[in-house]
This record gives sequence, structure tokens and C-alpha cells, in this order.
Amino acid sequence: MTGGGLREFLTSRRAALSPEEVGLPASPESRRVPGLRREEVAILAGVSVDYYVKLEQGRAANVSDQVLSAVERALRLDDQERRHLRSLLRPPRPVSSAPRFNVRLAVRSMIDALPVPAIVHGPLLEVLATNGPARALFGDFDDGHLVRWMFRNPRARTVYLEWEKHAAQMVAILRAAENGPHAKALRLLVDDLGEEPDFARHWADYQLHEHTHGVKRFFHELVGELRVNYETMALPGDPGQTVIIYSADPGSPTAEKLRSLST
Repeated sequence: MTGGGLREFLTSRRAALSPEEVGLPASPESRRVPGLRREEVAILAGVSVDYYVKLEQGRAANVSDQVLSAVERALRLDDQERRHLRSLLRPPRPVSSAPRFNVRLAVRSMIDALPVPAIVHGPLLEVLATNGPARALFGDFDDGHLVRWMFRNPRARTVYLEWEKHAAQMVAILRAAENGPHAKALRLLVDDLGEEPDFARHWADYQLHEHTHGVKRFFHELVGELRVNYETMALPGDPGQTVIIYSADPGSPTAEKLRSLST
């Protein structure tokens, strides 16, 4: 864990809160930067200002669960943000090399048997396998990475009708993995994509996101707009691998469009 990563995260969360939101009196003077000051977070957490400064700078050793919980409450962190904070303070053992995954034949057979788009990806959104309907919808994923494709392939902005929203979510997924076991590989990816202005903007925003389920709007030149449901399922026997399946409500126009694409 680097002090810079911890400082960046805690600073971003301070900046998202105003004194009024947390029950403190409004500041009588305008602030140079938005959000709470360090001393205000210290008051809310019940710790000394000096200790909180050390914590934010990554210089506080052996931070207790009690203190961490108080800081989390003061900054109003949600469950994912709490896990992220603790991973920054207590990082897992890093993996020295870039992640490499072999998708089991049974998994490939499973997604190939599906009549709807399905993708297998790794912990950093590496594209490990796709089925025919997914290739028909998305096209090629260039060098096999979903995020590089999202920010560098012009087709991504055509396929994703809400490109800005989902691009931000992809970056937020990477942010959530920033201090995981593949941190070194992630740093190389971030350095590579840092020259893309949109990626750099979303990375600096420091949001976290967990890809679970929901609805996405796509566009395909042959069938027009599609409104698809997506479900994300981890493969317990293959750590780090996740399957995303895109489907449509039965009887909906999108269901018929997906059938057309699959053929």
C-alpha cells in the first residue's frame, strides 16, 4: 500500500461532503477546496487531528478496527468503500506477474451453447472468451481487453448508447481493484491508458463500482437499439474469472433482435 493511494482516496471522500451534511456548522468563510477539512473529520471520528493526518498520509501504524470504523462513519462510506479503505491499509499479497488465465473447456462450451451474448473476463476486465452472439454485437475486442476497447475503439461509442456512464463504471471497477493482488498489472494498464483524456478524467474522479446486474442500452447497425439485462456471475472454481450474460425480457423487441444477431 502506498501512502499516496490512501491519501488520494480519503481526500476524495472528504471533498464529497459538506459540513452541513454531517451536522457541523457551516463555515463563515469560503473554502479554497470543497468538502470537509481534516480537522473536521478528526472531530467527527473522535481522534486527534495529528493522528488523522498521519492516517491520511499512510503514516499511522496498526490502525485499530475501532478507529477505522469511526473514520468510515465520519466519511459516510458505503460497504464497498469500507472494503476499499481496509484494502489500502491492509493490502493482500501482490502477484508479481500479469494475470494469465486459461478458460476451461466446459466454460467455453457453456457460453457457446447460449443463444445470447456472453463474455468471460478476468479481474482487470481482460476478455478471456466470447461466444458468437457477443462477437456479433461487440465485434473484436482488439488486444483482448475490454477497457482498452472501450476507450480506444471508436465502435465502443456506437455500441454503448450510454457510453459515458458505462465508461465511468469500467474505470470505477478498476479503481476498486487498485490495491488487490494484481495491483502491478493494473498500474501498467493505467499508465498505458493515462494518455486517453476520458480515461484520465474518470480515473481522477476516484469512484468505485461493482459490476453485478442491471440494464444496458446497445446499438447494432443491423437491428438498431437493444435494451438488454446483464447478470454477472463469478466462477468459484476459477478465481478471478467472471461470466457476463446479456439477455432480454421474453417477448420484447430486444429478444427478437438478439435472436436475429445469434443467427
